[in-house]
Amino acid sequence: MILVDTNVLVDVLEDDSDWADWSIGQLRDLSQIHDLAINPIVYSELSLTFERVEDLDAVLAELEVKFLEIPHEALFLAAKAFLRYRRNGGRKGNVLADFFIGAHAAVAGCPILTRDSGRYRVYFPSVRLVMPASGAAE
Repeated sequence: MILVDTNVLVDVLEDDSDWADWSIGQLRDLSQIHDLAINPIVYSELSLTFERVEDLDAVLAELEVKFLEIPHEALFLAAKAFLRYRRNGGRKGNVLADFFIGAHAAVAGCPILTRDSGRYRVYFPSVRLVMPASGAAE
């Protein structure tokens, strides 16, 4: 299983001129060896670009992306990581999407396909990241 970050799917859906080719290639290659998945946070973020839930669900089915609930342990870990973020000077007042995604990947023991490693590397160092620089899991 690999958790797909919102930015990768948005690249594909919006045919981003800078990142669509990389994101499509990664989804294609990784789907050969892993199940691709998103969680409610990514689903919610993707919903911003769709008028109807049926349209989003159809796209996810076409991409063969599974929907996973976030385990309680991951929700707890997300809050603890966010607390560390705040104690380290983070200014956001609510738990950020990256903390839910990172904690979910940490608890599930799966990598994240993303273009944004910032908070994942700092607050979830055990999570392997698939990033553009190398195209391979870290």
